Amino acid sequence: MTINEKQDEIIEEFDLFDDQLDKTQYIIDLGKKLPPMPESARTDENRIMGCQSKVWVDAELKDDRLYFYGDSEPTAQISKGLVGLLIRVLSGEKPEDVANADLYFIPRVGMGNLITSLRAGGLASMIERMKAYGRTYANQTA
Repeated sequence: MTINEKQDEIIEEFDLFDDQLDKTQYIIDLGKKLPPMPESARTDENRIMGCQSKVWVDAELKDDRLYFYGDSEPTAQISKGLVGLLIRVLSGEKPEDVANADLYFIPRVGMGNLITSLRAGGLASMIERMKAYGRTYANQTA
């Protein structure tokens, strides 16, 4: 699936919910399904600054594709769900596609109504970090 196909799938999933609380619970449930990140990757270097809670994102390049890993502290279930959504959309893609991705699913699912302004800032920081990985690895493979 392309980045846009993954986003369209997420939009369709969120459209199934009428209630904001159900959408928020869905984000939390997505976070619970996120594979655990190795403790060794929970470093200050991988920590997303600007998040209300501790969130970590790391990436590696395999076969010209970028794979992301992420986690949050146990009490930050919504943040972990947000990381999970971004990983779902961007992981396994070419670095240049990650760097240039238009993440239109975020406003389309009404994320601004689901998360606080502090979390929105953290989400923006997560996106920027993941796109930075894309730019870095795109330059290495060019």
